[in-house]
Amino acid sequence: MEERFDMVVVGAGPAGEKAAAQAAYFGKRVAIVEAASALGGAMAASAATTKAMREAAIYLTSFHRRQIYGAGIDLDPQAVIDRLRARAVTVARSMSDAVGENLVRHGIELLAGWARLGPDRTVVVTPLDSGPERVVAADVVLLASGSRPFHPPGIPFDDPDVHDSETARDLDRPMRSLVVVGGGAVACEYASIFMALGAEVTLIDRGSRLLPFLDAECSALMAESFSSSGMKLQPETAVAALTRDADGLSLQTDHGAVLRPEKVIFAAGRVGNTEDLGLDEIGVEVDGRGRIHVDETFETSVPGVYAAGDVIGPPALASVSMEQGRVAACHALGIAFKETVDPMTPFGVYSIPECAMVGLTEEQAPAENRRYAAGICRFANNSRAAIAGTTEGLVKLVVDCDDRRLLGVHIVGEGATELVHQGQAVLHFGGAVDYFIHATFDVPTMSDAYKYAAYECLQRMA
Repeated sequence: MEERFDMVVVGAGPAGEKAAAQAAYFGKRVAIVEAASALGGAMAASAATTKAMREAAIYLTSFHRRQIYGAGIDLDPQAVIDRLRARAVTVARSMSDAVGENLVRHGIELLAGWARLGPDRTVVVTPLDSGPERVVAADVVLLASGSRPFHPPGIPFDDPDVHDSETARDLDRPMRSLVVVGGGAVACEYASIFMALGAEVTLIDRGSRLLPFLDAECSALMAESFSSSGMKLQPETAVAALTRDADGLSLQTDHGAVLRPEKVIFAAGRVGNTEDLGLDEIGVEVDGRGRIHVDETFETSVPGVYAAGDVIGPPALASVSMEQGRVAACHALGIAFKETVDPMTPFGVYSIPECAMVGLTEEQAPAENRRYAAGICRFANNSRAAIAGTTEGLVKLVVDCDDRRLLGVHIVGEGATELVHQGQAVLHFGGAVDYFIHATFDVPTMSDAYKYAAYECLQRMA
């Protein structure tokens, strides 16, 4: 006997949870299938844990603050690690519990087990224990099974000191040296966090610059900040071999250098969690990394089967995954509420320092045939930053010279991932740079930097 739902969601991560809640809010009967004991997907298990590690590392080590006050917390290194791990576990558990409470609040049935798709939008659920399989049917099936770190071939991930971006959070002791492989957001976050914890960090990246999606000036500023903190950057470099001998790990680069780190973290790409879903049998198309192909409504190659979140590929941001899930549910169930995902998506990197952006970069503006001007305000000239001792970084605005409309906002510095939303709001409403000129900002605040970046834009346009 099949039990019928309006929608069955596979995966209780950001996309799955929000899709299920959106459908249930509009009166649909929804079930969500999840095999993990902790709900929330990679957001709760990994991403939020990394952010918690960042905040704990800054607080417990007084990173960047000792030079201001000449004093700080001085804890035993092992005590720092123990407290950092405890805080990360607490945050992850809290976020997972919040997901469970949201499902209960919306009357969503949670099916604990592994999902496999059958014909005619049925889902076979294999329970976590040895109980019988359960078959559920739905008008709509939404796949939100997430992703996992990509494991390059030839890398010994079974070695206890070789980690991917998920196992790296399971730090059990202080370490002296670390190599991080990758130049994206996760790699930069881990590299800077472990720098704050006192490790000697080398960051190896195939690309010519860190965080290539950023404005080039901001990317260079991030690299400069990392280098000034003591991090060793090796751009345009790849790992040729990683082995263990009597002296420990031996990492050889494609330039012939040999590094002897205590640990190695690979943070370079992800693959979709789709291999056990039975997609081939029903005709759902995926790419070489297991990511599901969808159209503009998030429907797959099989009618009635939708997908959202990390499992469909970049940008693989929790914020975007949530919106994709909501939009997919609305399209799939004919709910006239959310039709598109916000095109003005902010990107944030929770490294030390933070950086964030929304809209066009200075390099993208001319590619779209825009006459533009760019203005910056460095936090070194901001009163609140001087008071807080967070003078590293800047606010940069990109503005259209023809109509003075704001095109992009780029921020490096503490609080960047919060500050960027002020610029995002102006972008959404097609606002001009004049908004920042005429608006009154509290002083002292970091937000006041927007005004002086705007003044520089006007000067350059003149």
